[in-house]
Amino acid sequence: MKANRRNFLKRTSAGVLGIGALSFPEMSRAAMAEETMENMMAELKLGVASYTLREFTREKALDMTLRCGLNRITFKSMHLPLDSGAHTIKEAVAQCKKKGVVLYGAGVVYMKTKAEVDQAFEYAKTAELDMIVGVPSHDLLDYVEEKVKSYNIKLAIHNHGPGDKVYPSAESAYVKIKDRDKRMGLCIDIGHTQRIKRDPSQDLTQFFDRVFDIHLKDVTASEHDGQTCIIGRGVIDFPAFLKTVLKLGYQGTLALEYEAEGNDPLPGMMESIGYVKGILSTL
Repeated sequence: MKANRRNFLKRTSAGVLGIGALSFPEMSRAAMAEETMENMMAELKLGVASYTLREFTREKALDMTLRCGLNRITFKSMHLPLDSGAHTIKEAVAQCKKKGVVLYGAGVVYMKTKAEVDQAFEYAKTAELDMIVGVPSHDLLDYVEEKVKSYNIKLAIHNHGPGDKVYPSAESAYVKIKDRDKRMGLCIDIGHTQRIKRDPSQDLTQFFDRVFDIHLKDVTASEHDGQTCIIGRGVIDFPAFLKTVLKLGYQGTLALEYEAEGNDPLPGMMESIGYVKGILSTL
């Protein structure tokens, strides 16, 4: 009994001495690193791409976004048509503000003619948007760059994976805008990135200087026919991806684009966002 007690006291004393030997600078660095990570997580913005809620009215889409604990959204045309007049656009913006949802962008907007480019930028200006998530034809990039400069509105080119002949990957867009105005960038859709057999974390890192927006989704397979599924049930390594997001200090929005169960997406949305928040809380 006495021997056991002496051993216990020796171990306890050694532990105390070990703690005392830990230098304050080391403790400070660890505390600073933890504080930095907490600040980065607090600044991380989560939202919704409204195509997720394509079967619902604008008001219902906003309410469902809020039910997921999110307050940022980009509108697809079914929630605010591109040919809307100024009065309709202003009403939609006011509705968002009243409900406490930040309307930060529009898209995906396809631009195949100069008239469609003009319409998109005038629409974004009237709605006081920061960004258009778009797919401009290659031959219109010079014209789009002129609009970006004159309107001071960012363009984030969206990749659509295998089968897309315009921008299948983030890289295919990056090579065309990397030497253009810095307000021309990317909206990386990580689901389509995975379907084309590219690593979302690697693409985010490689093209980070032009990443303005990220569409979050998981997919069932790294193949052409991979389908959207609840985040955490597919093949994307979300812990690794979110760790990369934090490490790089991403300042844009992580916008959930949940394309499954169009008529009843809310359960899948909630589980997906819950999974993402759960991972973030462990990093």
